[in-house]
Amino acid sequence: MYRITALYHFTRLDDPAALRAPLLAVCEAEDVRGTLLLAHEGINGTIAGNDRGVARVLDHIRALPGCAGLDWKDSHSATPPFGRMKVRLKREIVTMGVADVDPRAATGHYVAPAEWNALITAPDVAVIDTRNAYEVAIGSFEGAVDPGTGSFRDFPAWWQANKDRFHNKRVAMFCTGGIRCEKSTNYLLSQGVEEVYHLKGGILKYLEEVPEAESLWRGACFVFDGRVSVGHGLRIGPHVLCHACRRPILPEDRARPEYEAGVACHHCAHETSAEDKARFRERQRQIGLAAARGEDHVRWMAEG
Repeated sequence: MYRITALYHFTRLDDPAALRAPLLAVCEAEDVRGTLLLAHEGINGTIAGNDRGVARVLDHIRALPGCAGLDWKDSHSATPPFGRMKVRLKREIVTMGVADVDPRAATGHYVAPAEWNALITAPDVAVIDTRNAYEVAIGSFEGAVDPGTGSFRDFPAWWQANKDRFHNKRVAMFCTGGIRCEKSTNYLLSQGVEEVYHLKGGILKYLEEVPEAESLWRGACFVFDGRVSVGHGLRIGPHVLCHACRRPILPEDRARPEYEAGVACHHCAHETSAEDKARFRERQRQIGLAAARGEDHVRWMAEG
């Protein structure tokens, strides 16, 4: 079994570039794969490998400036969820694009998974899903507001256009693992919202801890690794990935006329040009040739 560890930590890193090569080196030495993002505001990402290798990488990260309190979430997969290891330098570890947002200064009230149902069913609480529209489309909490955003960067503009809907409401927010809520709740506090809450550990922690019979979650949760989606108990969901647009689709969607492996699905067939599709077909051909040579071409992106 592969140990899959999702992590993030907000802390001041004065020189992220100097941290990149040593971090990548320890990941490669331990045959740990995935994606880690470094920025002045901290670290974010998901890695996978054997227990010992992941533990050694976590030890290295905890030794970075201000990272001793690093928290993470573990799950497991029988197949490798990542094909290679990437450590990238970014402006933000999750991109919101608002200059003064700082989760280290203040965030919403953390709500444990066991207490989440009582909060979101209260009549004076509005529940907002901070994830992207393609993630919300395959699963969300019952009654949650979907902002319909294409990326997290769109959230502040959506809030400004819709904030009057939430007047005199307590606001409860959630995301996959918690990182987007660190920023979105800080942003709402800066906008004058007095009572803001968010699900501690995100959807993944809720699905791990709350029994399915008591759950208010409906559908599957998109994850940024080879599992594509998970359900209650973090069991692997039914979805596969369209490698053209990176959206989750169901296996039966591959029988639809718009689907062409690596080129298009029903979500994106009308979004790309003939030139784009020709380029995707050539990429898919090269991947097929590499696979025939026994080379690993699993490709995944990091949240944010």
